Amino acid sequence: MKRVKALLHQAFKMDHSERYAYNPTLHWNPRVEDYFIKAYGADRFSNISEALTRPSCYSCIRVNTLKTTSDAIVEKLLAFLQEARHQCDIDELNIRSNSSCAAMIRDARQGSYFDELKCHQVSNDCEGEPLEFSLGKDVPNASSLVTKCQLPGLDYVLFVKGSGPHKITYVDTPSLKEVIVSRKCAEAVLRGAKIFVPGVLACSAHVEKGDTIAVSVAIEQPNLDKGWAVGITRGTILQGHQTGKKCIIAERSGLYIGQGIAMMSRAGMFRVSEGVAIEMINRVFDLPSFNDVLEGEIFLQNLPSIITAHVLAPQKGERILDMCAAPGGKTTAIANLMKDEGEVVAVDRSHNKVLEIKKLAKEMGLSCISAFKLDALKAVCRRNGLTDTFNQQCENGGLAMAIVVNLQVVRHNREDEDERPYETLLMPLLLIRFTHRCYEHDQTFDNEETNQMLDVNEWKNTQRLKNGRGRSQRMGGRVELSKGFSPNSFDRVLLDAPCSALGLRPRLFAGEETVESLRNHGKYQRKMFDQAIQLVRPGGVIVYSTCTINPGENEALVRYALDRYNFLSLAPQIPRIGGPGIVGCRDSLDGQSVEEWLRPGEEELVQRFDPSSPIDTIGFFIAKFNVGQKDI
Repeated sequence: MKRVKALLHQAFKMDHSERYAYNPTLHWNPRVEDYFIKAYGADRFSNISEALTRPSCYSCIRVNTLKTTSDAIVEKLLAFLQEARHQCDIDELNIRSNSSCAAMIRDARQGSYFDELKCHQVSNDCEGEPLEFSLGKDVPNASSLVTKCQLPGLDYVLFVKGSGPHKITYVDTPSLKEVIVSRKCAEAVLRGAKIFVPGVLACSAHVEKGDTIAVSVAIEQPNLDKGWAVGITRGTILQGHQTGKKCIIAERSGLYIGQGIAMMSRAGMFRVSEGVAIEMINRVFDLPSFNDVLEGEIFLQNLPSIITAHVLAPQKGERILDMCAAPGGKTTAIANLMKDEGEVVAVDRSHNKVLEIKKLAKEMGLSCISAFKLDALKAVCRRNGLTDTFNQQCENGGLAMAIVVNLQVVRHNREDEDERPYETLLMPLLLIRFTHRCYEHDQTFDNEETNQMLDVNEWKNTQRLKNGRGRSQRMGGRVELSKGFSPNSFDRVLLDAPCSALGLRPRLFAGEETVESLRNHGKYQRKMFDQAIQLVRPGGVIVYSTCTINPGENEALVRYALDRYNFLSLAPQIPRIGGPGIVGCRDSLDGQSVEEWLRPGEEELVQRFDPSSPIDTIGFFIAKFNVGQKDI
């Protein structure tokens, strides 16, 4: 109750500019925050946290040079942006027919992406100087919306300029109509997306199509269970700030992301399951959207991810493994650098993500990519396969047990439970081997445990027919399963490891990551790296990367790799535009031990991309290892 009263007091005390501003504060788990402050220092971590709440002031596009040229894409993008502006004006006039409304929209658009061409630094100063890289003026300046990167070898990378943060004038009356969207929806909107129906949580009463709407975001707040919750039920009616749930108003103060036009009524937003709910006309950050634009010719990709493919330095004719390849951005970047000559093997544990990789490769006209479903933790094939294990168990007389054990193996190796039941995949093989062994060993088939397994299999098949096809089958297409790869069978391996993703931006909430979850990420990444070590040949290369700011997943992994495998050495990276790594050690996340990072001299051999630096990228980390003669 005290907290609610404090929020109400805050809501009525603040003036108009404070309430309808965009000034988010990133909330962290207290123990995680303390760890990061010790790693970075209080001031630097504060700057990083602030930068994470805002998008980069430009979009980075990789051109598929096997299909087109950078100059041709520049012309197409400029034409697209001009047409988008023209179409936007037409749509607004169709929705709002009277001249006063049209004038209001034009006033609101002053200083938007199309009118204000000042790219600013993360200091949030809209009047700041154009952003420059340390190696040249590579980010779009005020004279051009689309420019080519000037770094050597990266002229196929284009920067499309955005703008913001913008001051937006909201009409402050009790009748102001508002919409509250989910955090994930808001993060997408800040990157240029529209507001779709599933993202709407709450809406003012009596909203009709064509109404001007103020858009704010619901951020998770601490609750009584010492956890985090939004506290808004989808479909909640907002009554303005004089009545209704005033605590909700207080919690979203300073979290207004722009103004839009309702594309459907309030009833429609909560009745239908898809469609555009709000068309944004005035955004705090204005970045162009390239969804479904020039498919196969361009790929929207963060600059550090493009740099990662270059650091790997793939050569024509080599065999390269991308261990965690989805959605395929780095995979296709590698194939492009190889001029589609060689073999790029892409694996992912998700059926549907493998389909996405295959689809992207086809769109880009890349034939050297092979995509498989495989858990990267099981990337090294076992010497004795499933069939051999079954034969050995049968020879020992454990026929029913052989079936049970092998079913458990399949169950353990499968990740998508929406696919065919594991028994249906294995049972034909087992029955063939089973009857063959029965004949050889003169054993009968009426084992009670075996019959129970067959009954279960029959029941699951019946359930599958009753419930319809699984999600993976609805997506269309099938993917090839891989049993893993032979040791020393790849020239280069890219491990863009699953991580806490604490470098992605814009990010409006970070409290879900705990000490335990961050520690588990580190353990998981070490196991994957151990697999990569076995797969790369002596004399080969491993590149490890993450999109997190957590030293425990970055520098600590490097320390682990160098200390455990004496045949590994850090290699120089080209190009190098990121900053140095972190040297030293700190108390580990659990506080029970010391976590070692880089040693003096190693910091310049890795690249750490700081989201608060002038480069204005996501938080990212890259380490490159040369592999010597193995002793494992």
